[in-house]
Amino acid sequence: MQLMLNEETLPTYINKAKILSELEYDYSTRIAILSSFTVNGLQETIRVKCSQYKIQCETYDSGYNQYNQEILNSNSDLYKFKPEITFLIIDTRTALSDLYFNLYSLSVEERKKFVQEKSNEIINIVKQFSKKSKSKIILSNFTTPSYSPYGINEINQEFGLQEMIRVLNQKIKNGLKDEPLAYIFDLESFVIKYGERNIFDYKQFFYADVKISLEYLPYLAEELLRYIKPFLGLSKKCIVLDLDNILWGGIVGEDGFEEIKLGDDPIGRSYLEFQKNLLALNKRGIILTINSKNNYDDAIDVINKHPNMVLKEENFACLKINWNDKVSNMQEISNELNIGLDSMVFFDDDPVNRELIRTRLPQVLTVELTDSSNYTNILQSITDFEVLNITIEDTQRGKMYSEERKRSGFKDQIENLDDFLEQLNISVKIKQADKFTIPRISQLTRKTNQFNLTTKRYQEEEIEAFSKNKNKIVECAEVKDKFGNNGITGVYIINKDNETEWSIDTFLLSCRIMGRGVEEGLLSNIIERAKKENVLKIKAQFIQTKKNMPAKNFLADFGFKKDGDNWYVDTNQQIKKSKHLHIE
Repeated sequence: MQLMLNEETLPTYINKAKILSELEYDYSTRIAILSSFTVNGLQETIRVKCSQYKIQCETYDSGYNQYNQEILNSNSDLYKFKPEITFLIIDTRTALSDLYFNLYSLSVEERKKFVQEKSNEIINIVKQFSKKSKSKIILSNFTTPSYSPYGINEINQEFGLQEMIRVLNQKIKNGLKDEPLAYIFDLESFVIKYGERNIFDYKQFFYADVKISLEYLPYLAEELLRYIKPFLGLSKKCIVLDLDNILWGGIVGEDGFEEIKLGDDPIGRSYLEFQKNLLALNKRGIILTINSKNNYDDAIDVINKHPNMVLKEENFACLKINWNDKVSNMQEISNELNIGLDSMVFFDDDPVNRELIRTRLPQVLTVELTDSSNYTNILQSITDFEVLNITIEDTQRGKMYSEERKRSGFKDQIENLDDFLEQLNISVKIKQADKFTIPRISQLTRKTNQFNLTTKRYQEEEIEAFSKNKNKIVECAEVKDKFGNNGITGVYIINKDNETEWSIDTFLLSCRIMGRGVEEGLLSNIIERAKKENVLKIKAQFIQTKKNMPAKNFLADFGFKKDGDNWYVDTNQQIKKSKHLHIE
């Protein structure tokens, strides 16, 4: 897969949308678009962009300024469509109506009253929709116009036009913060990014009430993909970096430590800025790794000792600094981190290496690069790193992978696996689903592919509903050892079918802790609990996918017997136990 910054035209997307039925897909979703102005071509563009990620996307467009009627009418075509994701885009001119030009005919108190009423109206619309639909709703915020009828005196006005819009946005944000299905799309940042004069074309506005120009609708569609991909669990989580002319300018093996460009001139500052952006992503949970043809000692010297180096050795989960081919290195990174190749984004300045990875490992997103001054812009334009919620585990991931490297080094010192596991001092704390753990539980169901018996994907609101159901058990496991806290890395959802039989709806383990006996410990704990409640049998399923082969033999190895599509275990039979685990 290849990423480039240049966008195709809207007519190109509309034409491509006509032939999408011929493609093969791995995912599917239903998307509704509600707007207060004309967005003709947006739904076609979204469908084409989704197809590039093998997402079969059905779309529904409510039509021009019909969002109120569609949402308030329970029998509308919108609800019949049953969207999974709904975008609601309302522009500032529509929200203010005639007040856009005549705002100062109202007193300050009247303006404040208007903002309160308008925010209540928008909040109510979103909440009404959430009650009637299971769809996530992504509401755009209102853009603050550069225009003011008071010109340069706008800044001196009490509760003027621009302040009103900012307060309106804040009130809506506060009013929806506890609405689990609602998200805010920052339309204002989109306008700032591409420029108000580019986004708003008066000629198109006069002809057809177009308030986002046709030239920029494809860019808007790309921004909306930031919500679609994480909803389907398609976020990327690992950046693989070359070193020379990626993290610094020049070739350290030829130019030497002191002559590489990093921070002291215009070229060097571009690499410094790129590193700062990479570190920011790393701190919110994106894994950084190195895949570089280089002398290890030369490269690690720069990483650890160069005064302008922002990224240090501890920021990298895996370092492949050698003279092996980059395809082999990439596969080794995937194996060592237990993540799929389709979770990776590759940065390399050499077009030959880029083409090699694209050809041999098409699952990897390979970034097309220009000169170093554009690296940061390209990185910030990638929509594949988004998650619907950033959890505590996300912010600690860099530290966790650094600790994992220490575990690997420790493992290499011990010949016997059982001794290694015993000396890790692994403890597992079982936690119930609550407001603190539900976001992570949902995230794991949507992202975990390898050790996952059923790969059922659940949104936060679904996990919350399960947690309130007395006939379900929804729990997660926080795993610690002598090197640190791995965070919440295991999840199971159990259905209490009747007094004598339970069934496992979901059983998964993060790839980060596979192979340490945690999976056996969790399942043993479930069976022992069932036995205490006089449950005789536990039923499970293994639903095979392209990625969950590591879990294929788990049930059989544990003692489950297959009967048709299901696996069963008798709670009275002797069960496997992990002696090296301490389970709370």
